[in-house]
Order: sequence, then structure tokens, then C-alpha cells
Amino acid sequence: MFALLCVINTVVISLAVLVHYETLFTLSKFLPRFSLPRYRVLVALIAVLFAHAVEVWIFSVAYYLLNADGGFGALTGNFSDSLLDCAYFSFTVYTSLGFGDIVPVGDLRFLCGLESLIGLVMIAWSASFMYMEMQNNWRDIR
Repeated sequence: MFALLCVINTVVISLAVLVHYETLFTLSKFLPRFSLPRYRVLVALIAVLFAHAVEVWIFSVAYYLLNADGGFGALTGNFSDSLLDCAYFSFTVYTSLGFGDIVPVGDLRFLCGLESLIGLVMIAWSASFMYMEMQNNWRDIR
């Protein structure tokens, strides 16, 4: 069971990183085509926020499926077994906010720790990308 959990965690993390990488790569190719630098930063910010939301939903689906299986642990507390509750939980874990009203038990905790780490890295990566975009384009905004 542990080996299967490791494979599932690797797939989920790989998907999240791939979404983020492809979003930033596509933006780096697409943004210079915008004639108005003012909108480059705005489009980049919206795209990056959308990428984070997609990544959170990838983890949400994983939590939903692992929780439904029952063999990997469970989400307990103020939790109704819904996908929306899994999304709420995932947003709090990804951003390291961690309200604590939903608590993972069992092997599912491992994915939660990994999501916090991935969220931290992806948010930092996004901040670096946005900083570079603003450095390149903010001067040109009038």
C-alpha cells in the first residue's frame, strides 16, 4: 500500500509542477507579443493565479479519491466527503494557511505535507516570474 501511495503522490506532484511549468513557459513566449506592456503584467498575474487554482484542484481530486478509497487514511473533522470540501482543504494546505477544521489521518497526511511544500515552491516560483515581468515591463507603462 505504501508503494502505491508513493506512486500516487509522485503523479499528483508531477502534474502540479507540469501545469505550473507549462503556464510560465507559455507566458514567457506569449507575453512579448502584447503591444501594451500594461496588459502583459495583468495577463501574467491572471494566468498564474489560474495555474495555482488548477494545481489546487489536482490535489483536491487526489484527496477526494484517496479519501473515498479508505485505505489511505481519511479527512476528518468538519468534512462532508464532498469534492468541494476537498478543494477547500487543498486550498488551505497549498497556501500553508491550515485552519485545522479538516484534519487528515493516516497515510493521507503525507500528501498534505507534500502539497504544502509544492505550494510554497510554486508560489515562490510565481513571485519570481512576476517580479521579472514587472522589471521588464513596468518601466514601459505610461
